[in-house]
This record gives sequence, C-alpha cells and structure tokens, in this order.
Amino acid sequence: MKQLVTLLLAIALSLSILNRTGGQTPQTQDDVIRVRSNEVRLDIVVKDKKGRPVKDLTAQDFEVLEDGVGQKIVSFRFVSRESPQDANGSAAPKDSNVRLQQTPSALPANRTTPGIIALVFDRLSPEARSLAKKAGIAYATEGMAGGDFTGVFRIDLSLNTVQSFTDNAELVKAAVESATSAASSTYASSAQRSRDLADRGAVLDRQIDSLQAAATSGGMAGDNSGAAAAGQAAGQAAVAQKIVEMESSMLQQFENLERDQQGFATINGLLAVINPMRNLPGRKTIIFFSEGLALPTSVQTKFPAVISAANRANVSIYTIDAAGLRTESGTAESARELNSIVAQRIGQQSRGSDRMSSGPYMKSLERNEELLRFDPRSGLGQLADQTGGILIHDTNDLVNGVRRINDDMNGYYMLTYVPKNEDYNGKFRQVNVKLNRPSLEVQTRKGYYAVESMGQLPVLDYEAPAIAAARSADPNSRTFPFMGSALSFPAPSRPGLSLILAEAPLSAFEFTSNDNKNYNANFSFVALIRNQANEIVQKLSHHYPLTGPLEKLATAKKGDVLFYRETQLSPGRYTVDLIAYDASSEKVSLKKASLEIPGVDETKPRLSSVAVLQRAERLTPEEQKRDQPFHFGELLVYPNLGQPIAKSVAPQLAFFFTAWPAKGSTEPLQVTIEILQSQRSLVKTPGQLPAPNEQGQIKYASSFPLDKFPPGAYELKVTVGDGKSSVTRATNFIVAK
Repeated sequence: MKQLVTLLLAIALSLSILNRTGGQTPQTQDDVIRVRSNEVRLDIVVKDKKGRPVKDLTAQDFEVLEDGVGQKIVSFRFVSRESPQDANGSAAPKDSNVRLQQTPSALPANRTTPGIIALVFDRLSPEARSLAKKAGIAYATEGMAGGDFTGVFRIDLSLNTVQSFTDNAELVKAAVESATSAASSTYASSAQRSRDLADRGAVLDRQIDSLQAAATSGGMAGDNSGAAAAGQAAGQAAVAQKIVEMESSMLQQFENLERDQQGFATINGLLAVINPMRNLPGRKTIIFFSEGLALPTSVQTKFPAVISAANRANVSIYTIDAAGLRTESGTAESARELNSIVAQRIGQQSRGSDRMSSGPYMKSLERNEELLRFDPRSGLGQLADQTGGILIHDTNDLVNGVRRINDDMNGYYMLTYVPKNEDYNGKFRQVNVKLNRPSLEVQTRKGYYAVESMGQLPVLDYEAPAIAAARSADPNSRTFPFMGSALSFPAPSRPGLSLILAEAPLSAFEFTSNDNKNYNANFSFVALIRNQANEIVQKLSHHYPLTGPLEKLATAKKGDVLFYRETQLSPGRYTVDLIAYDASSEKVSLKKASLEIPGVDETKPRLSSVAVLQRAERLTPEEQKRDQPFHFGELLVYPNLGQPIAKSVAPQLAFFFTAWPAKGSTEPLQVTIEILQSQRSLVKTPGQLPAPNEQGQIKYASSFPLDKFPPGAYELKVTVGDGKSSVTRATNFIVAK
C-alpha cells in the first residue's frame, strides 16, 4: 500500500507540472546542473539578526565542513521564486549555470523557480485543527502567488491524499478545509490516571508497612487477636495493591501499543510524501502541522530514516506545533510524573521497603523518557533542525509562522561538493556550513548517511551500515552461514508477486551481555532488488534487536531466523542482493539470487518458480481459508534456500509449484519433470496436472527418491503445456555427501 501511495504521488505531481508547462519539463537551474551520484547538494537559507533574508553572498563567503574536514565547493548559485525584479524594480542578474572550476568566486545567479510544497496535517485536536486551518488557507492565499505546486495530505492511521499537487490555489484552499474538518484518532494521554494509580499504590504501600508493624508489635505484646486483625488487614491491602499494579500494567501496555501504532503511521506517512519528491528539481518543502511526534523506543529507531530521506531528496521540513500557545511547558507533565516516581521511591527507602525498587520504578523512568520525546520541541524540533527547516511553536499566530516559512522559500543558496571521504561506510556524516560573516544565521540540513544511492527509496538507520558493509565486501563473502532465494509466485490479483527469502542460524550472530542477566543480539537482513540496468527498484529489510534471559541463551542460539517478504515487480529480469549484517561484530554475509518475472499472456499456460521443499507445517482450519503462495492443502510448505540435502535425513526430494492453464482452456495441463546434471538428462517423467481450483490455479507438490543420486549439484526442470504451447522453469539443488 505504501509503495502504491508513493507511486500515485509521483505520477500526480509529474502530471501537474506537465499540464502547466504544456508537456515540457521546466528548465530550472536544478534541471541543467548535472551532479554526479556522489555529489552532495545543500540548499542554504541565510538571514541577518532581524530575520531578514540575505541574498548578496558569494561562494567565497561559505565554508563547508564534513565531519570537520573542509570541502571544495563545486557549484554555487542563488535561487529565487520571487519576481525577477529587485526591490527597486530593476532586472535581476541574468541567470547562468555556474559550474565552479579552480576558484569558486562567481556571483550568485537569480531566477524565478516555482516551489514544490506539501502541506501535511497530522492527527490534531479540534483547537489545533482550527489554528492549522487558518494558517493553511493563508498560505494558499499568499504563498502560492509565484505559481507553486502544492499538495495537501492528512495523516491519521494511514496517509490520505486530500489534494494532489496543483498550482490552483482554490483547490488547495478547499483541500485545507477538508483536511482540518475531519476528526482524528488523537492520542489521549493517560499520564494523570497513571499518577493516580501510583499515588494509590504509595498509600497502600504505607498502609501495608503500618499494619505489618502493628501485627508484629501486637504479637510481641501478647495481643494475638489484635495481631491477627492487623495481619488480615495487611493481606487485604496487599491484594488491593496487586490490583492497582495490574491496572497500571494494563494501562501502560495499551498506551505503548497506541503510541507505537500512531508513531509508525506518522513516520510512514512522512516517508511516503518525501520519496516521490526526490527526483523533482529545486528545493522541496514540507509544512508539517502536528501537536508533537509520538516517538517511543520502537519508533525512534525509524525516525532517522525520515531525516535521511528528506536530506537525500533535498526536502526541508518545517514543523508547526499546531497546539498553539500552551498554558504550560511541554515537559511539565513529565516533570510531575518524575516527581511522583521520586517521591514514592524516597518514601519506600525511608520505611526500609524495597517494593517497586527495580522493575516498576525503572519502567516509570522509561515512560518518562518517552514523555520527554513527545514534547514538540523534541521530535518536531529535531525534524526541522536536521532537514534545514524551522519549528514554529509557542504561538497562536500560525499564519505569521507560515509567512516566515514562505520567506525562507523565496530565496536560498544552492551549492554542491564532492566529499573528500570516499569510504561509503554507511555512517552518518555531519555537515556544517560556516560564513565569514559571523553575524548571519545559517539554516541548512545537518548531514547524510554515506551509502550508495537508493533512488527514491529511503535508507533506514539500521540498513545503512549493512548496505555499506556489503558494498565493500567480496561478492561471495560468507563470514557466517547464510542462505537465500528469490521466487516468482503470481497470485490471481497480483501477477508480479515475488517472494524474497533468507535464512541464517541464530548461532551465526554475536550475543553479548552488558548486565550479566540478559543476552543481546543486533543484526539485520536487507534485500536490494536491481533491474537489468543495475538500478535498485525495491529495498526490503528487517531489524532484529534480540534480548532475553542469559540462562536461556543456549536455547535461543539453537534456532534459525527466517526473513520472508512479498513484493510486486513488473515483468523483467532482476538480481537480488541479500545481505545479513551482524552489527555487534560488524560482519556481513552475502547471497545473490536471480529472478525473472514473465509477462502475463492469458492465452498460454503460465508457471511459477519451482521450489525445492525443506519442511512443512500443518495449518489450522482458519489459516487454510487464506490463499498464500506456500499454502498447499492443509500444509504450509517451506522452500529449501540452497541447503545441501542429506539423504539420511530426507530420502525424498519434495518440490512445489503453481501453474495456470490458458484462459478458456478445458484441456488438462501436461507436466514433465526432468533431473539434469551438468546439462545431461538423468530422469524424465511425464504426467498430468489436476484441475485448477476456484481461483484458476493449480498448486502442485510431488517428490522423488534420492537413493540413486550420488552427492553433487543437480537441476530440476519442470515443463507444463497444453499441446499448443508450453512453459519451463528450473531450479538447482545439492545432494550432500
């Protein structure tokens, strides 16, 4: 779904620009400056102390540092979307393509360039929607005068395109009205309820201590009945405390799930808007209306991907705290909760009690850390600062804030440089721009991940070191066991359905322990799918941060990890680079697979890839109702990814494929199974396939004995036909010694 949204956004924006220019792509400066793939582009906004734009600087005024090392500026110019006349009515300097050679001293060029702006509305409360609505309409009224292309998007639990990119201000106004009129699935903080439960727990804690002390003293004084009553009351209080702890746990778990869901929706929505902007010319802008980013630990790992994707796509993100002027600091709630936690802890220690001294106390501190991340000046501020934007906050005048953003978009400097560091190791490189006039304020992105270009695909933080390690490793690198495969298994509604699989034993990865109580492992699988032009068209990945009790480490290392992803590809030939990266040891293993997606011709029989099978599991009746590529009757079959087959363990070689007869054909499909070695046919067996199911497909599995096959490499070839035409697919397998 995310890929479809990305594609639709790109198509909509491209069509908008073509419609406006009569089918001709606008020839802006960014179109004609051809940068090499390893060049870094920086767009820089410069202001004086009063916040006014500065437009008279030259390349000699700028110094660019990457990880503290000075860089040579390759190209430099000034870009404006204002009228080509200056304040005095005189013509601006003639635009020219400035490609700097030995001494980058050329004067900046000025040219009217339309802006590409996305207005993105996050989940907002009614009051915030009202403020955001005024600001959005003000932007459409005042900020689009230069013919900008603007799209309007709304994030709830998914991304909604309210208005595709257009230069029609009236359409943008209507879209803003629509985006700010619908109620959102807003996050309702349970912090007060959590504090109430914590306070109730503290009262019960003191009550238990007091009653236990009374029971003890009564027993010592010979008052057995009084001691028994106090003991009974202490037991009842302990039960009540357990109920409070249970409710607190339920509340926290629900809150964590809700934060994760909404945080991922926001992150994925922003990525979906950013990615199609990558190949568009000029400086692109996102104006993001939000009341704060939900960034719990699980979401925090993906947050750098948004910053990286924006910086690679030359997109500046301006964030607006749509809550307006808050009555108290955004950290006040965190402070109250932390004070509550500390007060409980001090009270327990003063009474010699150690209840809640480890687990609940530490979990409360973790929750407090997440509340701090929810503060607008945390996530929203970081998002703006790292991408060259600004954060508008602590004001109800969001209209003026939008005007400040519009001023930034009216004029900026564009420069490029080739990094002196040619080691693309996947690490984040810090970029710092300085001016020889220190009184001026510089606003630009702060860095990028040093990895090969992924086209429009964002690079997640855990993917960057894996991709970089694979790039510098031997193509056949296998520092630890790792297998993988790529298969074409079309479905009735998804003719290009492709399956990417990889597997490794958990024992292959490094396990560590920092506290002698729990084990930790940190590894990732990444799949890069390249077309025949060697361009990366799909990127699939998963991050595995594993942890568990140290006493169960031996059991954990006995397992395997299976990476399985489905993706949709167009007809053609592809290569798939499968990467397994162990972050703890910085070791990498690689596997390359080939994949062919045939075109759909319903007048002829069709055939999926042929999969040699490793094992099978029985499905539940409910699972059997779902049509999945590897569902075969009551079984879920698992493909062999290249592991040698031991005849002592598997005396039969099982295989599986899916076939489709020609549309309208009533003739049963014939099948031929052939085994070859070194292109020499060893066995060839004909047969007939069963009738297709209600989806029109034939899922077929069979096997043959291996006892007569000596150790070695073999090819399994399957051909299906109807007498008029046929199709053949093949796969390889290895019989172990």
